[in-house]
Amino acid sequence: MAVFSNRGGPSPAVPAVRRSGGPLGFCPGPGHYALEHIITNGWQFVTVDSLEKVFADSTPRPLNARIAASVFLGEVFSFQVAFRPPDSARVPADAVQLSIDGPAARFVSISSVDLVPCTLVAFPGHDDGYLRDAPGLYPDLLRPAPDGRVEPIVGHWRSAWFDVCVPSAEDAGDLELRVRASVPGTGETLYEDVVRLRVIGETLPELDLVNTHWFHADGLADHYGDEVFSERHWSTIDAFVGSAARMDINSLLTPVWTPPVDTAVGARRTPVQLVDITVDGGDYDFDFKKLDRWLEVCRRHGISYLEMPHLFTQWGARATPAIDGVQDGKLTQLFGWEVPATDPRYREFLVQLLPRLKAFLAERWGLDRVLFHLSDEPHGAEHADSYRAARTVVADLLVDCTVIDALSDFEFYRSGLVSNPVVATDAVQPFLDAGVPNLWVYFCVGQDRDVANRFIGLPSARLRVLGHQLFAHEAGGFLHWGFNFYNSARSTRRIDPFVDTCAGGAFPAGDAFIVYPGPDRTPWESIRHRVAAQAMADHRALQLLRERAGRERALEIIDPDGTLSYSHFPLDPDFYRAAREQVNTEIEQRPATAERAHSAGQQR
Repeated sequence: MAVFSNRGGPSPAVPAVRRSGGPLGFCPGPGHYALEHIITNGWQFVTVDSLEKVFADSTPRPLNARIAASVFLGEVFSFQVAFRPPDSARVPADAVQLSIDGPAARFVSISSVDLVPCTLVAFPGHDDGYLRDAPGLYPDLLRPAPDGRVEPIVGHWRSAWFDVCVPSAEDAGDLELRVRASVPGTGETLYEDVVRLRVIGETLPELDLVNTHWFHADGLADHYGDEVFSERHWSTIDAFVGSAARMDINSLLTPVWTPPVDTAVGARRTPVQLVDITVDGGDYDFDFKKLDRWLEVCRRHGISYLEMPHLFTQWGARATPAIDGVQDGKLTQLFGWEVPATDPRYREFLVQLLPRLKAFLAERWGLDRVLFHLSDEPHGAEHADSYRAARTVVADLLVDCTVIDALSDFEFYRSGLVSNPVVATDAVQPFLDAGVPNLWVYFCVGQDRDVANRFIGLPSARLRVLGHQLFAHEAGGFLHWGFNFYNSARSTRRIDPFVDTCAGGAFPAGDAFIVYPGPDRTPWESIRHRVAAQAMADHRALQLLRERAGRERALEIIDPDGTLSYSHFPLDPDFYRAAREQVNTEIEQRPATAERAHSAGQQR
């Protein structure tokens, strides 16, 4: 790529511009061109899209200005400005002041893209679709920069991240985002660009599948040092549920008892039990006040579904979860690793708990929007017998409920052990061939070859494709285990997520969490958080196009050659930007029904 400099030009404050030969954004106009690369006073700048990861030691790919940009009301549009300071720059004296000039500025927030340490980026034998695989510093964390001031990395690239969101119909239409980088204090202009965005004056429909990334309430209490379910902890939970909702997560793992997942055999995680239990002989009394408050938080943020924690331990359902209760006036662990899944005492406990819990949820939430789990990731003959025995313990108590479990072993479905499987994307083909209705999928640490995932070392397109894949396969749901898991593998110790992105070196960086615990109990989100939200927004837009033009037309856009699958998909980031723009354009060309238009008006 050519780099152009204005050295020797008449005004060092006015950067030399390389014109890309095409208009920037969706709307051609005289004098509007993409600024691919400029140098002014030794500073290098380039505007890039949200699917680019700006590494410190490589020149970023410029935004393709020939692809138009549009979003719906309430949808976030993101882009970046990458910059490299001259070798003489020093921190913090040579910070850059980023701003959006003009009326559109009120819709924009700015973050700096921070580099995070990644010690395990990819397992040996990974495929060729990773950006890099060596330990190092990788772009991921979006550190809020409300004043627009971003410090450079001397001698290297970094970027500022811009989010644009227009909530109200009266502000829909064409937006001109005038980006400016200047020297703090003097105001000297280092860079200017114009990004154009069309805001469509209606809202997207709600996501028509269940999207869950497990929420770990204990991790928040542990990181901030708060007493569980103290007012500070509740405030933190509220803020992080809001962050989950911004990612289009619509289901929340709800710790009625402490979830028995990612915990070493014989160990305990910090208890986060929402139901208070009192034992009197063989009778149990249940207090649902904390659970009711949890439901209030979920309603406030538009969460639609609740996942109950697993009724049995992970990897075989052999034991009971850690459940505490007050017995003889003392808080005691009633069940746990030492109590077998088939222990009659546990059955008697569930006979009393589950009917009351179901009645409470039916009244306060709706039982049709509650998901139960038995045990996570059972597999092989060694787990089949124990899973079957555990299932027998609760089958009659959950006959009117939806029960789902993550697995990869088709035999568990074929034999009827799991009626509603959540299947690893690299093991999904037998389930697709069998025509499993409403099939859910998941990916995590084990899906490191040939399929989509959200590892920090992967290109963003490999996460953005998820929306297309779920739509094309008519998936009923998507599950990921780590929204905010801040422990080492199996929770043997706590980690600092700003220092350790790999769960103690066990999982590829980014698998365990997608949001960081910022100061003052504020969630700091990530590039991957934004791209995951974009994937779900793509799905919602495809839902709307399906409603207006039919499913086949939507598929023609995202899968023109009929080869899209969970293991075969484009990696070109421009494909996703262009496909989404075509979807938006075709939606606009087809008027909304009166019912849809009325619904959109109510949402505004």
